[in-house]
Parts: sequence; structure tokens; C-alpha cells
Amino acid sequence: MRRVVLLTILFTQLSFVSVQAQKRNWPQQPQQAQQFSPEQFEKELQQFITKEAGLTPQEAAKFFPVYHEMQKKQRALFGRQQQLGRQKPSDEKGCEKAIRQRDEIELELKRIQQTYHNRLLSIVPASKLYDAIKAEDRFHRQKLRNWGEGMRRFQGPGMGFGNPGNWNHGNRPHSNRKQ
Repeated sequence: MRRVVLLTILFTQLSFVSVQAQKRNWPQQPQQAQQFSPEQFEKELQQFITKEAGLTPQEAAKFFPVYHEMQKKQRALFGRQQQLGRQKPSDEKGCEKAIRQRDEIELELKRIQQTYHNRLLSIVPASKLYDAIKAEDRFHRQKLRNWGEGMRRFQGPGMGFGNPGNWNHGNRPHSNRKQ
């Protein structure tokens, strides 16, 4: 009987804490993360690159149209790459073909990058382009880190993003894992 009373009190307290957390609209970070805006992301990226690379307004006005053109071409290849990775081919020949296609896509991505870097070098000095490239990498890492921290806060410790044991979520068997 004493156990039932203690469990009832514990359950009531946990329910109260849960209700209070919901009233405070906790956690707020993941809700913001769910409302991703590509336009806002692009605006923040552009501001970050402009600041970190020290681009003048005139340089930025010439730089970003070429930069966005490069990104558009790269995104198309990223889409093809994702399609290749969605399902593992069923035989060795299919796997070999998929590997070769992925390699070709990687090479094409590098060719695009090289072509556009050459174009951008005619717009801004090499030191500013170097800084812009580094700034883009830092921006993406920061956004991913912030997103991951928000997910951990939302899910709680030891759940989801921060716990490799939960990455599969039970949806697919780990067929490639060695037992």
C-alpha cells in the first residue's frame, strides 16, 4: 500500500513538472529550428561571408551572383548523389556502377568548384576568396552545431542526435554492421 501511495505522489509530481514545462513553452529552441527558412539562411550566410571575408559592397554585389550560380549547379549534383545513396544495389555489378557514378559526381563537383573559383578570383583578391571559402565552412559548421544542440535539448540527454545507439530509430535493420 505504501508503495502505491509513493508511486502516486511521484507520478503526480512528474505530471505537474510536465504541465509547467508545457506552460512555459519549453523548449523553445527546437520550435525555432523547425521553422527553417531558406531565404533567412541564405541571407545570414551572405552576411557572414561578407563580414568574415571583408568584402566591400561593390565586391559583394559582383561576388554573390557568381557564388549563387555555383551553388545552384552543385545542388543539382548533390541531388543526384543523394538518389544514388538511397538504396544499395542488390548485386556486385550494381554496387560497382553506383561507386563509379558517385566518383564521377565528386569529380564534377570539384570541376565546378575550380571553374567558379577561377571566375571569383577575377572579381575579388585571392585572400578574400580564401576567407570567403573558410567563412562558408565555418558558417555551416556553426549552424549544424546549433541545430544539434537544439535537438539534444529538445530530446533530452542520451536521446536521438547525441546517442549513436538511437540513430537507426528501429526503422531499418543494421544490415551492414558486423556482429
